[in-house]
Amino acid sequence: MRDTAVLDAPIDWAVEPGLIGYQQAVAEMESRVESIRHGCAPERVWLLEHPPLYTAGTSARAGDLIESRFPVFQSGRGGQFTYHGPGQRVAYVMLDLRRRADVRRYVEELEEWLIRALGRMGIRGERRPDRVGIWVCHGDGTEDKIAAIGVRLRNWISYHGISLNVDPELSHFGGIVPCGIRDPRYGVTSIAALGIPSSMATVDEVLKTSFEEVFGPVRAPR
Repeated sequence: MRDTAVLDAPIDWAVEPGLIGYQQAVAEMESRVESIRHGCAPERVWLLEHPPLYTAGTSARAGDLIESRFPVFQSGRGGQFTYHGPGQRVAYVMLDLRRRADVRRYVEELEEWLIRALGRMGIRGERRPDRVGIWVCHGDGTEDKIAAIGVRLRNWISYHGISLNVDPELSHFGGIVPCGIRDPRYGVTSIAALGIPSSMATVDEVLKTSFEEVFGPVRAPR
């Protein structure tokens, strides 16, 4: 029986200290997804950092892996190759879309969350209809991706989520064609690279405030 108290509970907002291995994170997400599906646990947003690694989404092309500098994981999420590592805030979002939005609207809400969070830090993040993620335009025809989005559903429970470049080593993206985009006008950037110093804790607070505006109230896990 689904627990109505759990269904009506605020979303758990968990911030993980240290670095979490990718396979461990996926196993924990999948376990939580099943608990949410059966009404045994509240929805969850899980903020963490990974050690340096590459993940390949369901549309990844082998030729976009230029150099295997770090471990490569098949992720099952949408999208192509991306990099995760220290200095990048990953937020895994486990929401019950049976009682929320359809998938397209859900992705739009993830974009809106990131745009609002970046706006609070003085950064204009923008959507692009032909490119997934959030982009920063430099006014000279070049644009850089500052945040990536890749989602997966299991029985209409979302998992995977977003990654925001706070202050990662941007050269690590050089081992892949990020998100399959080869056009030299488009690259990657970070909050730090844009000249805005910010701690991960500050970014987390901004993400939390903006998330609540878009998705609703959160709480520390019990």
